[in-house]
Amino acid sequence: MRFSILASGSTGNSILVETDQTTLLFDAGLSGKQIETRLKEIEIDPRSIDAIVVTHEHSDHIKGVGVLARRYSLPVYTHEKTWVEMDRLIGEIPIEQKFSFDEGEVRSFADLSVESFAISHDAAFPMGFCIYEGDKKLTIATDLGYVSQRIKETISGSNAYIFESNHDVEMLRMGRYPWNIKRRILSDVGHLSNEDAGEALSDILEGQGEKVYLSHLSQDNNMTELARLTVKNILEESGFSVDKDVKLLSTSPIKPTPIDEI
Repeated sequence: MRFSILASGSTGNSILVETDQTTLLFDAGLSGKQIETRLKEIEIDPRSIDAIVVTHEHSDHIKGVGVLARRYSLPVYTHEKTWVEMDRLIGEIPIEQKFSFDEGEVRSFADLSVESFAISHDAAFPMGFCIYEGDKKLTIATDLGYVSQRIKETISGSNAYIFESNHDVEMLRMGRYPWNIKRRILSDVGHLSNEDAGEALSDILEGQGEKVYLSHLSQDNNMTELARLTVKNILEESGFSVDKDVKLLSTSPIKPTPIDEI
């Protein structure tokens, strides 16, 4: 299984996952043109995509969904409650390209299996995903206000995690956002702080060389090195050796990560 985080952050999110038999796009939160450009940067032909899977209906996750679905006749999968909100935002696509993805459902796409799980965020029915190819497992868990025990149990045992580390709490508190926005971000239906991410990962990781891509970093209330240092310190306090037991990797809102493989 190979993957690249095409974009990650407050301005847009999209993840490519592929095998020799199938190619999936999880979210398309950039314009269709930008998604195509990012795909070409990692030498992926947009025409090779088999389906789009959507986590939730916020614009930084769906901006390019309609354009790409129409241009390449792609099926789109998301929860039926998300469809209700998303339908009016992405423009018209043929009914035969619309598919529901229920909570806890496992769907097969050639040699990939995708399992959904509910997350806590202020959207209609937000979900994360575990993607399987044989004994390999990749987890996508971003845009969640907290990590429940159920989620920890669902995603544990992954070889790689695309995991939210959205903000530094002090930067957010002292920053320019209105208080109602700060309160929303800090709430249980908001986003994970760097500290939240580190604490959750210390419970989830097994120290078997897992890769963790710190994702959905706020461009106003976080910094790449600060997120990494905060999570690293918490993991090391919990007994992990970062770079040996677990690898912490960065994502970007402006360029795709190199294709990785598990």
